[in-house]
Amino acid sequence: MKKTLLALALLQALTVHAIEPIPTKITGLKTPESVVQGKDGSIYISEIGEFGKDGDGQISKVDKKGNIAVFAKGMDDPKGLAMIGDKLYVADKNRVLEVSKDGSWQVYGAQMAFPSTPVFLNDIEADKLGSLYVSDSGDLKSGGQIYKIAKGGAPITLIADSKNPDILAPNGLLFEGRNHLLSVDFESGILYRVNLSTGATTKIAEGFGGGDGIVKTKAGKIIISDWKTGKIYELVAGKARLMKEGYQAAADIALTNDGKYLMVPDMKAGELDFVEIK
Repeated sequence: MKKTLLALALLQALTVHAIEPIPTKITGLKTPESVVQGKDGSIYISEIGEFGKDGDGQISKVDKKGNIAVFAKGMDDPKGLAMIGDKLYVADKNRVLEVSKDGSWQVYGAQMAFPSTPVFLNDIEADKLGSLYVSDSGDLKSGGQIYKIAKGGAPITLIADSKNPDILAPNGLLFEGRNHLLSVDFESGILYRVNLSTGATTKIAEGFGGGDGIVKTKAGKIIISDWKTGKIYELVAGKARLMKEGYQAAADIALTNDGKYLMVPDMKAGELDFVEIK
């Protein structure tokens, strides 16, 4: 009897501590740039298609069973994604789109409503009040800007631009709260903290190459992707430490809802990879 109870206890312990399999890599995507997971577990992936070709961009949706299908289409060059409630927001070339749960979409922040004409809208981030922050990477070398879009789509205000010499080609954004935003620059590879009231920048760390996406894990660790070299970095003691390499072009990363995996769109490979957070 004691042996039976011991065996049952051991089986329960193994069941509780069993390692869950890493989600299957998704392949065959058309220039994937960004990814986000909805509250229901569905994963949304922006696919640029052919750069500069209007109308061939789309958002694909992966359901909880792993089935993938086109969710929204007819976009230009969709990149950064953000979720607010059941609405998906997309940075699409020189405009921001709002996508409803049925896949229909409309322009959220019209081009002419921006304080200056956007060139290359890239990442998009939401705060807890429903405002959006969008990076404009300019020509990917200089002339970048960061905008705030108030809840409802207006007004659109300028947070920072290239009048600040730190703002070259801002890409990945992460809202920190307390009136601050983290921004990694694609040209300089420097991570900055941006004051949302003044636009002032404070250098946090450097060495992130072609800085693309930023996430913060549940443990508070900052992870940044490097598009140019296909590497993933961790921010450790103010320095960039290599976490993983081998991607062709690691784009705008995101965490799964449970915080267990980092989702990495490999733009040139046409894949979405899953990296276990340890």
